[in-house]
Amino acid sequence: MEYIRGRYSWLIRPLLVFFDLFIINLLAFYSFNLNEENLHFFSSAIFNNKHLLFIVYSLVFWMLSTSFINFYNVYRYTSVLNILSLLIKQFLIFSFLVYAFIGVFRSVNIQAFITFKYLVSTFLIIGFIKFLSYYLLKAYRLKLKGNVRRVIIIGDTQGANELKSIFNQKKELGYKLLARFSNKKTDDITGSIKESFIFLEKNSGIDEIYCAIEELTENQVNDFVKYANLHHCNIKFIPETKKLFTKRLKTDFYNYLPVLSIQEAALNNNFNKLFKRAFDVLFSLFIIVFILSWLSVVLFILIKLESKGPLFYKHKRNGINYKEFNCYKFRSLRTINEIKGSYVKQNDTRVTKIGKFLRHTSIDELPQFFNVLLGDMSVVGPRPHMLSYTEDYSKKIDKYNFIFRHHVKPGISGLAQIKGYRGEIKSDEDIINRIKFDNFYIENWSILLDVKIIFQTIFNIFKGEEKAY
Repeated sequence: MEYIRGRYSWLIRPLLVFFDLFIINLLAFYSFNLNEENLHFFSSAIFNNKHLLFIVYSLVFWMLSTSFINFYNVYRYTSVLNILSLLIKQFLIFSFLVYAFIGVFRSVNIQAFITFKYLVSTFLIIGFIKFLSYYLLKAYRLKLKGNVRRVIIIGDTQGANELKSIFNQKKELGYKLLARFSNKKTDDITGSIKESFIFLEKNSGIDEIYCAIEELTENQVNDFVKYANLHHCNIKFIPETKKLFTKRLKTDFYNYLPVLSIQEAALNNNFNKLFKRAFDVLFSLFIIVFILSWLSVVLFILIKLESKGPLFYKHKRNGINYKEFNCYKFRSLRTINEIKGSYVKQNDTRVTKIGKFLRHTSIDELPQFFNVLLGDMSVVGPRPHMLSYTEDYSKKIDKYNFIFRHHVKPGISGLAQIKGYRGEIKSDEDIINRIKFDNFYIENWSILLDVKIIFQTIFNIFKGEEKAY
């Protein structure tokens, strides 16, 4: 999620969209002589008005095409060449759309040269205003010190030093470097990484945090991501020069320095998130009302007969953006204390007789539908890990992949689980493959994939799984 900060700068993009659409239709009216007297369209009123028809057509397809190429995603660090590239791409796409309009509605008899002249004029004006707004904002930041982003840098790597130079030397970009933290002691370091959290708590209104991730432990990465999510500021990562790119994260360039930020997952866009949440609520309500309502009573008696303790077992897990939450299960062990490194092993003496059945059939996971209803989990997603394992696992795999995995809600079942990568971690390969399947799910999510995973999970319950112990 890219948080937008500032008082009025957020208005620039919608104003540019409105201006572009206005120019497109104004020039079309005069260039194409769009009036009704020369036309004989269909009987429908809208098709009898060529001007109105083109307005609707241009509005729909301009918005679709600009969204497709991110035409209006111009940031303070965007280069002139990138803006020129966007203009050329949009010119080619919109030219195709305009000629398609004339070809489909054959009553519109317009010469090809006039159409080309209209397109060139339109994009000269649009391009001029786009560059004008770009340079006016630079001048505003440089001369009037407005539209400024308050930032801090975590780390003392080559990339962090380059970024500090960019912020300090290129004032037109509008970055105000407030402090820099590292465990290395140099003249321009404000304090240690631990002290950076004290600084953040005392200084509200930080817009962006830039982390040289190789200097941070997994717990520190967790803390920065959680802080950024809670305080609605952006967090970005400065990679090693030998490891510039990862498709898991979005790459932007500040001059020639790559800076990474958490990529927006498809299932986190507003429509998909709403659709998935509606599915989660309906599905979890069905399970709670028609299964858990009577099953909980039966299991309460059976569990209590064999061992003392509560019906439900509550344990801390990392959720979306490393947020901690209480994950619920039917108690299957004689103890309720979570011990580091305490994944249940085969023939584990802590497991009760009824617990063996619950774990073998995965029925012990059913109370997590309450977590789904509360919004901490989803029906399908990456399985949440114990807090004590998060740091250990991150050392065995690429940190960027691990961060990407925590950018969505965890699930009761997931792609890694149905592929057999669940439960006890016996080797590094187990956790590496688990993260691989989890990230594949995030990148290729669809509701059909969710349904497939649910059915495969149900099938596995009846079939039995090798690691379900």
